[in-house]
Amino acid sequence: MLSRFYLTILLFFVFACSFKDPEKLNPNTFSADVIIYGGNSAAIIAAVQVKKMGKSVLVVSPDKHLGGLSSGGLGYTDTGDKSVIGGLARDFYSRVYSHYQQDSAWKWQNSEEYGNKGQGTPAIDGDARTMWIFEPHVAEQIFEDYVEEFKIEVFREEWLDRDSGVSMINGEITEIRTLSGKLFEGKIFIDATYEGDLMASSGVSYHIGRESNEVYGEKWNGVQVGVFQHRHYFKDSISAYKTPGDSSSGLVAEVTGIPPGMNGTADNRLQAYNYRMCLSKHPENRAPFEKPSEYDPARYELLARVYEAGWNETFDKFDPIPNLKTDTNNHGPFSTDYIGKNYTYPEASYEERKALLEEHTNYQKGLMYFLQNDPSVPENVREEMAQWGLAKDEFIDNGNWPHQIYVREARRMIGDYVMTEHEVLGDREVPKPIGMGSYSLDSHNVQRFVTPGGYVQNEGDIGVHPKNPYSISYGTLIPKKTECKNLLVPVCVSSSHTAFGSIRMEPVFMILGQSAAAAAVLAINSNSSVQDLDYTELKEVLLNEKQVLNLEGRL
Repeated sequence: MLSRFYLTILLFFVFACSFKDPEKLNPNTFSADVIIYGGNSAAIIAAVQVKKMGKSVLVVSPDKHLGGLSSGGLGYTDTGDKSVIGGLARDFYSRVYSHYQQDSAWKWQNSEEYGNKGQGTPAIDGDARTMWIFEPHVAEQIFEDYVEEFKIEVFREEWLDRDSGVSMINGEITEIRTLSGKLFEGKIFIDATYEGDLMASSGVSYHIGRESNEVYGEKWNGVQVGVFQHRHYFKDSISAYKTPGDSSSGLVAEVTGIPPGMNGTADNRLQAYNYRMCLSKHPENRAPFEKPSEYDPARYELLARVYEAGWNETFDKFDPIPNLKTDTNNHGPFSTDYIGKNYTYPEASYEERKALLEEHTNYQKGLMYFLQNDPSVPENVREEMAQWGLAKDEFIDNGNWPHQIYVREARRMIGDYVMTEHEVLGDREVPKPIGMGSYSLDSHNVQRFVTPGGYVQNEGDIGVHPKNPYSISYGTLIPKKTECKNLLVPVCVSSSHTAFGSIRMEPVFMILGQSAAAAAVLAINSNSSVQDLDYTELKEVLLNEKQVLNLEGRL
């Protein structure tokens, strides 16, 4: 009888323990101190920092490939002042340098032929050099190396249930659920996505589009008709109509008949997206530009008219990266930027986003085929284009096409502190700095419209250079305390449209990802909200990690 009694107690104890253990109750539940949603450069760098500080972390990535834009074609890095890029961001570029010191890295070109492009000065500790220009697969491998080296668990192709996948209690996220049914529990959450999906699903305030200049007392926000600060506008009088000069013939393709709006006023339009293509001119590593199934040369009529007017800058942004490849970006009045076709992207469903990405892909692939084959393109351009194709050894599981579109801007949090052009341009002191930026206030074109004279013109292309590198406030990473107490947002940061145009560079996202991760760990250690974190402690950690917080701390 006694043994049966103890056996009953033991069975009850086992049952009770398994009932309390959610992983035994639900094998699709996973827990860690910090949950990071996203798989881009900011996400992986943030995960590394969490592990360095001794906490557990899970990366929940909607993407299969890690690194975002840094491994998705943007290899000709927009750095600004390299001396303010420290911490793990600098470590990433040091690893790029180390890779290209190997003879095996140079398959299609001699290193001597490529030269010293993109190579920086020694880092803080002496001999760790940097290289800022690289091939996409090299960047992706470095992110994979981080994952292996720091034993980071990554859940790939896990998409947040944006409708009901965020559970909150007393203003704190307790768990998130993905469309596959997996649950991820954590103490602190980091939204490192380009879109800010976790932030939005958590009820945090955000903005999409351009604010009016009146909101933050700015100069370069809102509509900017007639402001041309790059070469991405129509310098000549190009008719906006199918039959030049005849408005009754209808608008030529890729032009909107909607008025652009008054200068300085707000709108919900976004700067254009494109794919940063990796092209090759090596005959053995060159995939031809195929004719898209929905190809229509009429949609590129504006480019034909630009050529007819004498434009000759086709190859100005075929920026060279190692091994006879390029990071090819938008350039000129009509190029790879699909202007005006991304306005719905931030709030669109996953299926709607997929359709938008397909539209962008078809447009850009059609453009490349047009440049190589259409008789309206000057013969010398077609001959040069014939030497180029997609790099066969890049994006090999996606038809050599980049797996990440350039989301230059989507949602932007309205958080504890809002960075504006005043801080970026050095006119206002920045409280609680956690990193630095230095790039210009940079916005690509937002719309293409018809002028009162019947000509076509672009609008929204801004490029205003700050006098010096500027600090970025910790307040830009955190929501208002009344909205969420345990979320950090290092990509869709709290900033105006103009300020974000400078902040939105990949090295800065890495910097902010590391700083957000350090703050997450310290908040856990002190059992505080991210808003109540002791900044003095955070500053000490960041300086020890060789982050650059202000001009005095530059490398």
